[in-house]
Amino acid sequence: MRSTERGALLFKAVIFDFDGTLVDSLCGIALAMNAALRDFGLLEHSVQSYKTRVGEGVRVLAQKAIPATWGGSIEALIGKYREHYRLLMWESIRLYEGISALLEQLQAFEIPMAVLSNKGDEFIQPLSKALLAPWRFVDIRGERAGMPRKPDPSSALDMAQRLHVKPEETVFVGDTAVDMQTAHAAQMKAIGVSWGFGREKKLYEVGASFVLNAPLQLLSLRG
Repeated sequence: MRSTERGALLFKAVIFDFDGTLVDSLCGIALAMNAALRDFGLLEHSVQSYKTRVGEGVRVLAQKAIPATWGGSIEALIGKYREHYRLLMWESIRLYEGISALLEQLQAFEIPMAVLSNKGDEFIQPLSKALLAPWRFVDIRGERAGMPRKPDPSSALDMAQRLHVKPEETVFVGDTAVDMQTAHAAQMKAIGVSWGFGREKKLYEVGASFVLNAPLQLLSLRG
């Protein structure tokens, strides 16, 4: 990319969410949680219904999956979910259409990239190693003990430092309200995507500056 073209972009770095933004992982998440629910004799849910349950980490996922009246151990349910997810996380997982082309372009333009997810880091690392290996990411993080999860801005701000950019020069790209809230808390530009687990209207309502309908639209954002 010519320097004049690169300089016209709205941003100097990108932080991506993972599930629902770069990767369609809904099937594995749903199957694993349903298996955990089944272990406790609880009602299972349709795969598509999990779109409204993901995005805020495994504890919130579990809380949204169980009946309000259930008196069992949420910790035990989460433990079972993790056991099942280790076996099922590869189920139907794929990059969304157009993501490869976007990552190729960003790398060619020398735009530094990172990934920040509320999925457990124990899962993010092998999944990203398999799915994102062709591209350079400065940092890839999931939920880690001792670090607050999104929408707390701490990890996003630390990533901006590692990317050698100011927060306001960074776009945070995600598919849920949590991602938009993270962007605002970190004083980054909030960019939603319509192909993931959120909805375009909702993303604008919670503060998205722009909602992408195709990955390469990110490169049309000009300052």
